[in-house]
Order: sequence, then structure tokens, then C-alpha cells
Amino acid sequence: MNTLTDNVAAEVVLPSAGITGLLINGEWRTPAKGKTLDVENPSRRTKLATIGASDADDVNAAVAAASAAFPKWRRLASRARGALLTELGNRVTANAEEIARVLAAESGNALRTQSRPEVLGAAEVLRYYGGVIAEQKGETLPLGPGIFSYSTREPLGVVGAIIPWNSPVVLAAVKIGMALGTGNTLVLKPAEDAPLAVIKIAELAADLFPAGVFNVVTGTGLEAGAPLSAHPSVAKVSFTGSLEVGKLVGHAVADRIARSTLELGGKSPCIVYPDAATPEHIDATVTGIINAMRFARQGQSCTAGSRLYVHKSVWEPVMAKVVAKVQEMKIGDALDEANDIGAIINAERYSEVRAFIDEAINKGATVLTGALPPKVEDAKGFFPAPVIFSGVDNSWRVTREEVFGPVLVAIPWTDEEEVLNWANDTVYGLAAYVFTNDLTTALRATERIDAGWLQVNRAGGQIPGMSYGGAKQSGIGAEYSIEGALEAYTSRKSVTINV
Repeated sequence: MNTLTDNVAAEVVLPSAGITGLLINGEWRTPAKGKTLDVENPSRRTKLATIGASDADDVNAAVAAASAAFPKWRRLASRARGALLTELGNRVTANAEEIARVLAAESGNALRTQSRPEVLGAAEVLRYYGGVIAEQKGETLPLGPGIFSYSTREPLGVVGAIIPWNSPVVLAAVKIGMALGTGNTLVLKPAEDAPLAVIKIAELAADLFPAGVFNVVTGTGLEAGAPLSAHPSVAKVSFTGSLEVGKLVGHAVADRIARSTLELGGKSPCIVYPDAATPEHIDATVTGIINAMRFARQGQSCTAGSRLYVHKSVWEPVMAKVVAKVQEMKIGDALDEANDIGAIINAERYSEVRAFIDEAINKGATVLTGALPPKVEDAKGFFPAPVIFSGVDNSWRVTREEVFGPVLVAIPWTDEEEVLNWANDTVYGLAAYVFTNDLTTALRATERIDAGWLQVNRAGGQIPGMSYGGAKQSGIGAEYSIEGALEAYTSRKSVTINV
């Protein structure tokens, strides 16, 4: 495994026009109170940039600009709005390498395995909405002779979007595409730990949309995110992040009877049936297990398949291959092309992941691979090696709570009814993974598992057009598809005419 290298020669072109981080009414501004925040490189533990930190005054200005721009923007033909989204997607593609390097430096997500694919995926999301948004249609209702009744879809108004640090570029693209495509205006708040790549995209969009249509405010969740969530002129909030913060956002929105989409945490099960571990299938299954766990993203994904249930009859060969393949992955500086895995986002998150590992080891878990990482003060970069535990059950904290780090718990099973109950024994219900080559088994399992997004013999990311959202405490609403955009970002207006 690689460690942090000092000789990585990778140019990172930081935002220039948008270095303040505040795009309001088509202009880059400094915060009203002049506050700033530092953005750090978690691989090297060095400062990347200092940008503006918004507070309620800046949020008020951004919302006012979005409100003023809404009446004209909502009346622009959907095809014209879609063309602008497509152009933004093309601009992102043209600048993909530059954006990806910034993303790798600030997020810790490895350039080759994560950051480049994420930026290219974001461009595809923008082009997807640019192409399909003109297909939004109303309905006619046959209510009887002499009555003409129809319904249309109307934009909501100002949308406040709050995105996390683990996949900031693609999630920014999703919020931009859905909100602007459906005729809303947008105030976007990126995470304070990883705002720079999103600002790079905002620089590409600054001269594209009319002033006030697309606004960006940077800052902390407390000083910028909370005022945005509670603002009386924000018609809808789209939040992606933790369950704990999602509850606060949902409460703030509910207090004023506004709308929200909440994509929150997960503790996703990954179930391996015996027929998925035959000699001709085992390698693909093992690759799927590792991809589902999002090890190459340091496990920092709400869809991580962090609870692995392997049938007892194939436990030994499956786990031996999983461990061997994980141990081959190279860990280190996210900007180093050789590395598969980068760094945990910050010291706080690193410490929390370390605490989960320490607690499980002290409780008696069997460590199949990995070890307790160094303390924060001894770490040159935030690089915990992937850890796989066995000898645990569903009652352990490491099995029940979202670690948001490269920690996988593996549990053998023999009875299908029992393992499906284990899969559902969680407050979360975001994603799930099933590996079997029997269609009947697959359909039975996917019907029984309580999750919003299930994959069978696949463990990739979302594809534009998919419906993506969670069950139970993993969230409210679904995004990523044109249907999700219409349901979440528009309201239905019904008109009945006596002819």
C-alpha cells in the first residue's frame, strides 16, 4: 500500500473569478461581513484555499436575487432552458481534467478511480436533463360533455439546495439540472469541506444563465445552510447529507409548510447467495462486493454496502478473495495516478472512523484485514486502510450505525428468511445489493428488502434516468430521473373549463 508521496507533480488550478465562493445575481461577491473559511487537502493536510463564508445576510441577498429572476425564467420555454443545461454539461466536459484535479485535492477522492469519473458523470447528468426536460407534459381529463379539464406542471419558485462533500460535483449537477430545468431558480450551498470544484462549475455557468437564476453561497451548515433551509421565500429545499442534519432541515421546512427532498444516510446490506460464488461467477461477485462497499471512495458513500451477508457454504472462498483483492488496493495521495483509494475528508471524520474501528476491536471482533489507524496527531494524511470485520452480529454498533469510512462487517448466513430480516433490521433503507444468478431468488429478495434503490449483480453508481431515493429514515422523495424532477420540483395545477 502506498503512503503519502511528496513528489507528486500535479497542477491544481483553483477557482479565480469565483474565489470568494459567492455568486449572487450573476456577480461574484465577498461576504457581507467579510468572513472566510479555509479549504484543506486531506491527503497532505495543507491549506488549499481561503474562500468566503456566507451568513444569513448573504443568503438573504441570494434568495432575493433568485426571487426576482423567477418570473421571467419560469416563462422561458423548457427547450431553451434545456439547451442551457446541455451547454453547461459540454463546458464541464471541456474542463473536466481541471475540475477533477481540484475535486481530488479537496475531497481526498482518488483522481483516477473517483474524481475523474465523477466529473464526467456530472456532465452527463446536465446533458440528460438538458435533453429530457422539454418532455414535461400536462394531462387532459375526460370529466364529461361540455367540460374541458386539464392539468399542467408549474415550477415552485426558489429552490435551496444543500450538498455534501463526498460527491459534490455530481450532486451539484443533479440539483442544477432538476431545479433549473423545471423552471425554478436556485441557491446552491456546497459543503464547506469541498466547495472548490463546485465553484469551478459555477464559473462556467456564471455567464450562461440570466442573472439571479443560479446563485451559490459558501459557508458552514450553521451559518449558511440553516438560514437557507428556514428562509420564508425558499419554496423547496433539496438536501443531501446525514440523517442528523436532515432532521433539522426537514423541521425547518415543515415549520413553514414548504417542500423538501431529503436524501440521507444508509447502512446498506449486501447479500451473497451460493450460486453467485461458483467458479465462473465468484470473481465478478467479489468485484461487486468491493464496489458496493465503495472502498475506492474510502467508504464515504451513503449507498455503501457496509453489511455483507455471505452464505455459509461459500463463506471461505468468497471472503478469501475479498480480503486478497482489498489488500491489493493502493492507498495514498488522491492526486497520485497510482492510487486506488484516497483520504478521509477531515480530522473529525477520520477520528470518528478510527473510534468505530477501535471499539469493534476492543469488543472482540475478528479483523480479516486492516488495523487501527494512527491518531490524528500522528497521521501525515487521513488514510485509514480498509478494515473488514467478522465475528460480529446485527446488534453491534459498527453493524448498525453509519461509519462513513472504509469499514465492512461480514456475517455468514444459512437461512434466507433470517438474512432478509437482518437486511431490514435498520432504521435506514437507501440501497441494497443482491448477488445471485437465479431470477426467482433475485425477485424474491428485492421484493422483501426495504430500500429505495436495489441492484442485482451490479454495484455501480446512479445512471441518469434512474429513480433514486430512500425508504424509512434514509429520506423523503426521489431524484435523478425526469419523473423525480417533475414530482419534486413542480406542483400540479388543474384547470376546468365549462365550454
